[in-house]
Amino acid sequence: MATGRTLTVGMVGYSFMGRAHSNAWRQAPRFFDLPADIRLKTICGRNPEAVRKAAVDLGWETAATDWRALIDDPEIDIIDVVTPNDTHRDICVAAAAAGKAILCEKPLALDVAECEEMLAAARKGRVVHMVCHNYRRIPAMALAKQMIERGELGDRIYHYRARYAQDWIADPEFPLVWRLQSKIAGSGAHGDINAHIIDLGRYLVGEFREVCATMETFVKERPVSPGSKKTGKVTVDDAVTSIGRFKNGALANLEASRFAQGRKNSITLEINGSAGSLAFDFEEMNRLRYYDAREPEDRRGFRDILVTEARHPYIENWWPPGHLIGYEHTFVHTVADFVRAVVAGKSVQPTFDDGLRNQRVLEAMSTSAQTRQWVKI
Repeated sequence: MATGRTLTVGMVGYSFMGRAHSNAWRQAPRFFDLPADIRLKTICGRNPEAVRKAAVDLGWETAATDWRALIDDPEIDIIDVVTPNDTHRDICVAAAAAGKAILCEKPLALDVAECEEMLAAARKGRVVHMVCHNYRRIPAMALAKQMIERGELGDRIYHYRARYAQDWIADPEFPLVWRLQSKIAGSGAHGDINAHIIDLGRYLVGEFREVCATMETFVKERPVSPGSKKTGKVTVDDAVTSIGRFKNGALANLEASRFAQGRKNSITLEINGSAGSLAFDFEEMNRLRYYDAREPEDRRGFRDILVTEARHPYIENWWPPGHLIGYEHTFVHTVADFVRAVVAGKSVQPTFDDGLRNQRVLEAMSTSAQTRQWVKI
């Protein structure tokens, strides 16, 4: 709707996440009653030809090859960061100093020190800051959060089990892309996908108290480019398995792997409480399974909740009951919540503080894997 106010966006990065975020910026004001209109002004990337094409394909007015141009542009209100992890700190710190609201892809940074610097800069600049952990905004996950807060799993949570499995690098001939280089990515499956299920654990259950983890790199050398006979060292993990405890006493069991043949983007969760359980499978993201232990014994059993009713989180903005939504909608929900927060000048979770807390768990797990000991958060 026309609001009389426009928020102008500049985005750094244009590949996979650039496409997902661009679609979200375009769609959010069309489906959500937002307090501001959105202008997609500048998209930035290092390859001039590729970023110019992305600007046309993804709906941006102009293209740039230096992210500092977006920081220096007085018309831009929001900086959206979807670049490799090693660039997040510099871009976000500069954006905060310039007074621009920031949406940043996860993981927030390479390490705890960078996250602390970014959070301090955002607080000093008094800007709205958010980490894009889009899976929090799957309607089924938001409903799970409501159900847990209402006590529908009981007054105590016992277990959080989560697995995030992919297979896109299982082929040993897959080349040495940036996600396999620690100087750029920070870590492998750990920071890339384990970060998501750590965040979901913090969102649904609470803060972690201690962890114990093991990691493995299955393929230690890869071609430096597709078909090349020259190889380079893989300096990140391929898989991580961990157990842990939350501060509220619940036990955690997490696994993340990019070597799970047949699993393209599989996320499965189960939460067990004193009065019931919840189970979720991202491959059926519109469904949440619920077991109520307080039901009469002859009627107990997991039942499916089809999360497509208007009363369910975010759904009233989409289609009639039973009409499913998909992966891209989680980013639209993120952008809609972020825009409302920017206009109101209020915090919106997950913030950079959440990104820092996530990074502390990630680093504790890495330390545990190296020392073969339990590590407190």
